[in-house]
Amino acid sequence: MLERSGYTVLAAPGPTEAIKLSGQYQDLIVLLVTDVVMPQMNGSDLFKKLQTVCPNLKVLFMSGYTVDFLAQHMKGEKELNFIEKPFTFVLFTGIVQEIFNKVPDS
Repeated sequence: MLERSGYTVLAAPGPTEAIKLSGQYQDLIVLLVTDVVMPQMNGSDLFKKLQTVCPNLKVLFMSGYTVDFLAQHMKGEKELNFIEKPFTFVLFTGIVQEIFNKVPDS
């Protein structure tokens, strides 16, 4: 979906591979799109690890779990960009555009 919208995408099959990619492309990565719940580590922990390499990184979390379940996993997230699965192309690309259009906190 992102490639169809003109974005360059680096795909990683899991958190370990995503961390390796971040070291190679740290100046180019601006958005992490990740599931909240994954086998090796949760999306919040992955985002925190990648932020140390890519300090301007933004994140979009996605999940098919309920909001109540996610509240348990996402404690401490200041500003949560989230999309619930399943989602449409229009909704997904719209949220990505909103994330890029947000003015950073001063």
